Formats: sequence, structure tokens, C-alpha cells
Amino acid sequence: MENQYYTLVEKQDFYEIIENKYGELAIFIDAREGAPKNPVLEFDGKSTAILRRDERVSVLLENIDEETRAPLAEAEFVLVVELDGKMVNRTYGVPLDNVEEVNMKGRRTRADEIIKSKSREELIESFGAVKVWSCGNK
Repeated sequence: MENQYYTLVEKQDFYEIIENKYGELAIFIDAREGAPKNPVLEFDGKSTAILRRDERVSVLLENIDEETRAPLAEAEFVLVVELDGKMVNRTYGVPLDNVEEVNMKGRRTRADEIIKSKSREELIESFGAVKVWSCGNK
């Protein structure tokens, strides 16, 4: 059983967004471990987006090119292409969510990642607790 007591937000320093002749967008990023589960891309309409791959790993995309912002904001779905070097590791479609602000709660532990602690309830759930005892003086 794998216990995940934190959420990791990895900053993607270099990525590419391409548009095909049909106006469809694809985002090329570095491959991450494991297949995504219910991924979604949140875009603030300005210069930042976050790909939430699953409940544990998110990928931060900063400094989105000015020309890309309008097509990205209008997209309903994007294709995400994860690369190992120059080889395609996996591709998947992701719904795009336009948000007021990209939410990245947590603390930056290195220049390229943010770790967010889970709430008490999330930690208890992921721990698989069947009973909780409150002890000590109240």
C-alpha cells in the first residue's frame, strides 16, 4: 500500500504548445511516473497553467507565450504529450478549465517544485483509518 501524505507540484521549465491546422492544441512536457488519473488543465488566461495529472502530481506551466493565450483560453480540450527525451512516452486528452487564478497552495522546497501537505481529513483517509481516538486534555 502506497501512502501519499503530500501533493507534489513540479515546475516544467521547458515545454512546447503546438497548434494543428484544425486549431487543436497539444502540449509537450517531460514524462512523469505513472499514468494520469482524471487529469485536467487549469489556465488563468494570462501566463500560468497547471496540469493536475492526478491527486498527487501536478505540473506547473509558467510564462505561456502571449500568442498562445487566446487559443488556449478558447480550447475545451488539449492533447498532452509526455516525452522521454525525444521519444513519446504517452499521450492523453485533457479538458481545459479556465480559472481566475491558478491555485498552488504549498511551500516551495526547491526552485522547481512545490509540496502541499494534505489536510487532516485527507491524511486520515489516505492512511485508511477505521477508528480515531481523541486523547489528552481538552
